[in-house]
Amino acid sequence: MITISSVLITDDVHPLLVEGLKAMGYAVVYRPDITWSEVKSIIGDFGGIVVNTKTKMTREMMEAGSKLKFIARLGSGLDIIDLEEAKTRGIAVLRSPEGNANAVAEHAIGMILAYNNKMLQGDREVRNFIWQREKNRGKELENSTVGIVGFGHVGSRLAEKLTGLNVKVLVYDKYRQQISGQFPFVNEVSYERLLEASDYISFHVPLTQETLYMMCKATFEKCKPGAVIINTSRGKVVRMTDLLEALEGSLIGGACLDVFENENPATMTPEERKLYQRLYERNDVILTPHVAGWTVESKRKIAEVLLDKIAALG
Repeated sequence: MITISSVLITDDVHPLLVEGLKAMGYAVVYRPDITWSEVKSIIGDFGGIVVNTKTKMTREMMEAGSKLKFIARLGSGLDIIDLEEAKTRGIAVLRSPEGNANAVAEHAIGMILAYNNKMLQGDREVRNFIWQREKNRGKELENSTVGIVGFGHVGSRLAEKLTGLNVKVLVYDKYRQQISGQFPFVNEVSYERLLEASDYISFHVPLTQETLYMMCKATFEKCKPGAVIINTSRGKVVRMTDLLEALEGSLIGGACLDVFENENPATMTPEERKLYQRLYERNDVILTPHVAGWTVESKRKIAEVLLDKIAALG
């Protein structure tokens, strides 16, 4: 039995989460605009904390939060939490990938379709009274091969959605085998084979030492010519300098990115700003600001998932 008297919520959440926690008997402090240093100064008063990417749960933070019994993550990525430290301290770590898996899968498909049909380029041109139909001739997704790296909540949901688009789906997941038994519409292959055969390569993996820079110079060189890289997982899964080199050297055809190595322009070095400027100037990339899992529906679903998991703590 875990006794938790108060919970600190450090980011914007659906009202359902606040109301649900109160209904369970917790005292809730809702501070969506709180800074990391402010969290550190008051965390010692709380038995539970709800966090998103801005509030990294480091060893230092957990030392300050001596009463913590759980850390609840809005979304799926656990790279913001020192898991070993949490385990040592007996702090339960909860996450909610079930809540935004559908949103991320839809976003990935949306990016592919927008890329294929040159929608962003066409939109910019029409707004400037430029009407060039042939220049904006699209490409159909049907009969192509989509490679999915990581077959957890999001990867499997993406595969399910692709079944209606008449594409071949290849899957690589180091920690999940015999996938085709449950998902007969996918083909399990090695990572190298997926790179060689896929027209589109979509990443749905957590950031770990194994997935850090899975896409780098060596792996870009193994890609099928013209392949499009889709990353809605974590920015450091793809090394940005190598991605630009692959684009500029025509090793790949394009990229759709929702996540980046540095997602805070205010902290970019002059070298980083130049790097990203080169990326921003390209017409063969589609970029969004880490919002793949950020939908009206997912906000509520994440709240529902976390409430269930917090309730299960006892």
